[in-house]
Parts: sequence; C-alpha cells; structure tokens
Amino acid sequence: MRKNIVAGNWKMNKNLQEGIALAKELNEALTADKPNCDVVICTPFIHLASVTPIVDSALIGVGAENCADKVSGAYTGEVSAEMVASTGAQYVILGHSERRSYYGETVEILEEKVKLALANNLTPIFCIGEVLEERQAEKQNEVVAAQLASVFTLSAEDFSKIVLAYEPVWAIGTGLTATPEQAQDIHAYIRSLIAEKYGQEIADNCSILYGGSCKPSNAKELFAKPDVDGGLIGGAALKVADFKGIIDAFK
Repeated sequence: MRKNIVAGNWKMNKNLQEGIALAKELNEALTADKPNCDVVICTPFIHLASVTPIVDSALIGVGAENCADKVSGAYTGEVSAEMVASTGAQYVILGHSERRSYYGETVEILEEKVKLALANNLTPIFCIGEVLEERQAEKQNEVVAAQLASVFTLSAEDFSKIVLAYEPVWAIGTGLTATPEQAQDIHAYIRSLIAEKYGQEIADNCSILYGGSCKPSNAKELFAKPDVDGGLIGGAALKVADFKGIIDAFK
C-alpha cells in the first residue's frame, strides 16, 4: 500500500540556528505524540548536515529542496545529489513551481535531476501543477501530463521509488486552495496517467501529495479524498503547531 506523507518545504527561510531549533522542536513534538503518517522536512542546503543527526530518523525524514543536474565539476554555487546524500538526507524536492518559473527548469533538466537523485538513493518528491491562467483555460490536465514527461522516461522500478506532489501554482502562498473535489479530480487523473504508462499496481502504490495553501483547518478534508496521500507544506511547515496540526489530520 502507498504511504501517507506530510512533507515540509522550508523554502528560503530560517537561518541555521533557527532551523536547528525548529527541527528539535518538531522532533520533540512527534516523540511525545507519534505521527500516523511519514513526516519529511526539506530544508535549505546549509541546514542538512546539522539537522539530519538531531532528528529521529524513525519519525522524521530529511530532504533538500533541490539538487544540481550535473554529477560534479565546475558549476559554482551548485549542490549535487551526491552532496545531498552525503549529509544523511533521504529526499529531495524537484520540479517545484518556483524552480520552474524563477530559474527556468525544463522537462529535460528535471529529467537529469531525477535520475541523479535516484542514482544517489534519494527519493525525489517531484512537483507538477498549473498556473492560474492554465486552470482558468481548463488546461490543467494537459499541463501536468506534459510535466510528467520528466519522470515517464524512468523504468517501472525507478518510477516506483518517487513521490509526486501536485501543486496548483495559483494556490501557493495566496491563501487560495483547490477544493477537495478539485484536488481529488486531478490526483485521480494523474494516477490514471501512471496506470496507462506503468500499470495499475504501480499507480496504486504511488503517493501523490497535495501542495497549495494546505493548513490545519483544511488538511483533514483534503486528505480524506481517496487519491490525496498527504501534503507538501510551505508556510505552515515553519511553525511546529501548524505543521503538527496538518500531520494530525491522519489521526
């Protein structure tokens, strides 16, 4: 059976000391009250080596927010998948809408990133989703289908190692949220594409997370939908009470 997962994306927030404090506080909260789902925190690169040893790996997985599309070499400022893995991190967010829109990440670049992440035993949390104009034009299905090209070149064995995150870009940080019905409809569509490509068993085992202004007040209703397997959480992941409120939606 596929896993329920709540993953936090800290984005470019929290200096090192603040990040360590947040990770410790979350670890304490989940030690006292065990989660009923997998929990992941994806932090800025500089936090990884410090945060990974201070959380209980049985309670919290740690991931990066990105990695390079190159193995190594003269790429000033880049961080490779091997470097991420060397910190003890287990996950990496790839294809986030902010990376696609601000940094021009293409289907081809992301295909390389996914392959390098898998080669270094990292679990990609691969993001797909449409912007407001595409949703208004009812093009969301063709947009996510095109974005899945980055991972649909994988073997069935490798595809089964990734997590997908559907993020309606129009709902990220805007306070707008896809209705549970909208989320379910597109999650079910994504799962149908996986079934067409890789078969129903792999589709049924693929965790598909929802990302886009998910908070404690709406998480339970979203996660109750049959094809929504958890959340990729932005702002609410920066406060333990809010993040735990979302985690507790699975109780």
